[in-house]
Amino acid sequence: MAAREWDGLEKVIDRCAEAVTRGKQVWAAAHYAEYRLALDAPGPYAGRVVSEGAAAGTLGPHWEVAASTHAWDEIEPHLTNSQSRAMVAHERVLRGEVLDGVDVDAAVIDLPLHLEQFEPLYPVAVYRPDKASFPELDKVAMEWVDLPPVGSAVDDEHSTDALRALVAAWSDESSGRVEVTCVEGGALHAVRGIGPHRAMWSPVSFSRALGAMQWAGASGGAYGRRRGGPVGRAGSWWATAVILGLEDDWPLDPVELNTAAGRLDWALWSPGDHEVGWQFHLAVADPDEGLAWAVSASDAV
Repeated sequence: MAAREWDGLEKVIDRCAEAVTRGKQVWAAAHYAEYRLALDAPGPYAGRVVSEGAAAGTLGPHWEVAASTHAWDEIEPHLTNSQSRAMVAHERVLRGEVLDGVDVDAAVIDLPLHLEQFEPLYPVAVYRPDKASFPELDKVAMEWVDLPPVGSAVDDEHSTDALRALVAAWSDESSGRVEVTCVEGGALHAVRGIGPHRAMWSPVSFSRALGAMQWAGASGGAYGRRRGGPVGRAGSWWATAVILGLEDDWPLDPVELNTAAGRLDWALWSPGDHEVGWQFHLAVADPDEGLAWAVSASDAV
């Protein structure tokens, strides 16, 4: 787009919208024009399309696309609704900006407007004119382990629903499969409850587990609509809070969250059966309560 005729692109969007009302199937052109405005146009244009655009049929939500290429000060004056302001701000936080003191609607996402010391450098989406990539954190080294007998199942829908919500789009909007267990015992017992007798295994820190949960929660799997980095971050904090029984204390004190989550046993695991596509396998145990949870989610491309 060498000419950078941003006004012309806005006219294309308006004309496509009018044509759609007459039954013309030109919505794809409008969606791509909106995407390019969010990605490449100066702040006033990007802010308008984030605030007003449909955000359908593109590689990612407009606010995440725009926040990937625009600093907060460049785009903030042109964001005209609280939803857009909050999502762009939290995405800029994931990309390293510290926005403490910025007025955004906590009802949208109620998390610190800076990365806490215990949080990882979350992998962020990379958007280009014709494609996007959604990198993960570096893989961890795993070893095969034999799993013990499954622990007694525990009916705790509140915690299992919070974990399942991280990857709900993989099964609800795509072709993926999601399983979550809660059992008495340790993390290995919970994984056995998923089904395998052996698994590849790697104990990890809370920070590394948080990164895995955020990546999964941000995605839509192979074919579902991407939800975006801040949604993944919020989902991972919430799931941790529910496991710890701290959901009534929301918004959480970060120090309290880190201290409490640090006493849990976290692990990443894999069934090891030629995994392809989107994969998320997590286990966590609370040794004080004698409970453990495991999640297995996969969605082939």
